[in-house]
Amino acid sequence: MTKAEIQLVRSLADKRSRDESGLFVAEGHKFIGELAASQLRIRKIFCIGDLFAGPHVETVSPRDMERLSLLKTPSDSLALVEIPRRPFRPERAARELVLALDRVQNPGNLGTIIRLADWFGIRQIVCSPQTADCYNPKVVQATMGAILRVEVHYTELVPYLAQAREKGIPVYGTFLEGENLYTAPLSDAGIVLMGNEGQGVTAEAARYVGRKLFIPPYPADRSGSESLNVAIATAVVCAEFRRRTAGGIG
Repeated sequence: MTKAEIQLVRSLADKRSRDESGLFVAEGHKFIGELAASQLRIRKIFCIGDLFAGPHVETVSPRDMERLSLLKTPSDSLALVEIPRRPFRPERAARELVLALDRVQNPGNLGTIIRLADWFGIRQIVCSPQTADCYNPKVVQATMGAILRVEVHYTELVPYLAQAREKGIPVYGTFLEGENLYTAPLSDAGIVLMGNEGQGVTAEAARYVGRKLFIPPYPADRSGSESLNVAIATAVVCAEFRRRTAGGIG
C-alpha cells in the first residue's frame, strides 16, 4: 500500500475529491460482498486477511487499515468504488412512489432515508442540491447497502415539482398544518416531499404540494415534542402509503 493510495482514500471524505475522482468509499466485508455482486464497479479492495481474492485486492495489516478507514472504528475491509452515472427519469413519479428531499443535511438522516426507501420498495429519491451528498462515507455506511438499489439524483426541486404538478402527478408533503395522514386520501404513485431537519420544506417548494400531510401525536391533544426527526417521519409516511395502497385503499 503506497502513500498515494492512503492519501486518495482519505481525500474521499471530501465531496470535491469524490466528484473529481469519480470514486466513493465503502467499508465492511458484508457491504463489499453486496457490491461485488452488484453492477457497480469496484476499483480496488483493501482487506485484512483473505476475505477477498482477485487482482484488484490488496491485503493490509490492521494498522494500515486504521490509516485507511474513514470510520471511527475501522472495519476489516475497504473498497474504492466508481460512482454510478444513472440517467434521471423524472417521469417515474407518474407510475410509482418517489421521495423528494428538500435540504436534508444530516448524513445519518439521509442514509437512513435511503435505507427506508429500499425497505418500502421506493427506487428513486430526488434531492435538492443543498441535501447531503449520498456518497459521503457516513451516508454510505448508514444505508447498510441500500445505496446499491436506490437511485439518488440531485436537481433543483422547484422546476421538478412544477413539472410534476403540470402533468397531474400528485405531490405530497409533511406540514404541521396538514391533514391527518391516517385519513387523507393517498395514491400508489406520486412524490412525497420531506423537508430540512430544522426548517422543514422551503416556501418555494411548498407552493407545489397538492396535499399537505400531518402525522398526529397520540393522543391528539397531547402536548409533547414539537416535531419528529425527518428520517422517522419518512418511515411513518412511507409505511402508511404502503399499508393503504397495498391493501387497495385509495
